[in-house]
Amino acid sequence: MDRQGLAIKAVKTGLLVNLVLVLVKLAAGIIGHSYALVADAVESSLDVFSSIVVWAGVRISNRPASEDFPYGFGKADALAAAVVSFMLLGASVGIAVAAVHEILTPHHLPSPFTLAVIPGVILVKELLFRRVLQVGEQTGSGAVNADAWHHRSDAITSAAAFVGIGIALVGGPGWESADDWAALLAAGIIAMNGAILLRGVVNDLMDRMPSSELVADVDAAARSVEGVHHTEKMAIRRHGADYYVDLHVQANPLLTLHDAHILSGKVKGAIRSKVPRVANVLIHMEPFEG
Repeated sequence: MDRQGLAIKAVKTGLLVNLVLVLVKLAAGIIGHSYALVADAVESSLDVFSSIVVWAGVRISNRPASEDFPYGFGKADALAAAVVSFMLLGASVGIAVAAVHEILTPHHLPSPFTLAVIPGVILVKELLFRRVLQVGEQTGSGAVNADAWHHRSDAITSAAAFVGIGIALVGGPGWESADDWAALLAAGIIAMNGAILLRGVVNDLMDRMPSSELVADVDAAARSVEGVHHTEKMAIRRHGADYYVDLHVQANPLLTLHDAHILSGKVKGAIRSKVPRVANVLIHMEPFEG
């Protein structure tokens, strides 16, 4: 299966699982008087919308380049990841505000049966997180990675709900708000995850240089070509799941234009062979002056 197919399959799976979990958690939270579980259901509902956004982003980013968009539509992947990041931040604020309101408002203790719902939810979401994150790394999609971390955030809110409900039930009357404090803690963790994701998205949109390991691999591949004396002024930017490389290559100043062209083609081939995620390489040939 190609990269787009893998990414869309992972997103579809997450979307269907989240639809089921939203109904289960919302029903259990309302019937069982657990705001932490209701907040968890809200977070899961956002997972549904974020999966739809990621789905759209992956499909658009894989469209072929056109005359109006000669570099393709890869930035749609980063834009989808940005939307997911903002959804996480927005969810954290909404959950925090509602949790504070619940803390200040007297209410019933959560029902014991709500504890039985949560372990299964945590297990499903953690397995989903690991699978989607693996697909994100295989495809190089920032949007799919963001979707994976949204699943992890859902697992965190479920774990916080479990702890809060447990404390409230063990403490009895007077400990009703433990459930809501757990939701408040989960909101902080979700906000932190959203901020970390957004930072990576901004780096991609601002064309920040990738990791030093990838830069070293590209440079080593270029220098390995016979006839290349030196490399300089390398610039690499991420465009969706792919990378675009600009590189100055120094070679024998007596090379003909034809031979210099052949050499630049060999450099491109070497780079793309060593780093398959490099979609295009622009080589500027220069005379080597020692």
